[in-house]
Amino acid sequence: MAGALIDGKALAARIRAALKTDVAALAYRPHLVVVLASEDPASAVYVRNKGKAAEEVGIESTQHTLPPATSRQELLDLIANLNADPNVDGILVQLPLPKQHDQAEVISAIDPRKDVDGFHPANAGRLARGDESGLISCTPLGVIKLLEDSGATISGARAVVLGRSNIVGRPVAELLTNRSATVTICHSKTRDLPAVVREAEILVAAIGKTEFVRGGWIRPGATVIDVGINKRPDGKLAGDVSFHAAREVARAITPVPGGVGPMTIACLLQNTVKAAAARRR
Repeated sequence: MAGALIDGKALAARIRAALKTDVAALAYRPHLVVVLASEDPASAVYVRNKGKAAEEVGIESTQHTLPPATSRQELLDLIANLNADPNVDGILVQLPLPKQHDQAEVISAIDPRKDVDGFHPANAGRLARGDESGLISCTPLGVIKLLEDSGATISGARAVVLGRSNIVGRPVAELLTNRSATVTICHSKTRDLPAVVREAEILVAAIGKTEFVRGGWIRPGATVIDVGINKRPDGKLAGDVSFHAAREVARAITPVPGGVGPMTIACLLQNTVKAAAARRR
């Protein structure tokens, strides 16, 4: 019997509906500012979708579209102005950035109280200490919400995270650890990777390689969260996990698309409301 589908679209819709009710009850309107500094078509689509989702739940959304030749100082000056603007609650600089910008420098320039992406060292460091009171990176937060909504038992579970990026892999591992999972982070140097993956009761795949994880790697009854979004030669999207083969073994699995992606935006909106509430107390 095939594993259950973990429907990220449906969960994200429920989160947005609850946020819309919450925002309508506020005495102010949270304000999200998104900065787009590249001509990457995918980034432009992501930014448009984020702005549309924000407006749908009642969050004011402003977009700053900068020419690709924008200098390092011009971008830092814009961020400084947004930091100082009392009417701005959340700042998101869409990645990747053009090569003249130091991504770490740009992220660190954002006021951590307005860092709705959850990438600032202050927010990442807080999470690394087991403190989830700050702004948490959106995709990892979405992964945890999907696991919880799917009925997966996290406490005591053996979890494997494929990928060690600061954006997904590491924060997901920290969130799982906070919930008392026993976590292994795998990467390109991991020996006998299929054997390690087969131990996972919870598998989070975030390595950016199309259908890299084969069905035979999946432990029977595992819960699989596929963060990967890769484009096949035919233009269709695929995850990091061989979906159909894995579904035959897994207890539950996210599809691509329709799994983690919608949750990333929903958690961005949650972070914006959270940031606004913390600043406007």
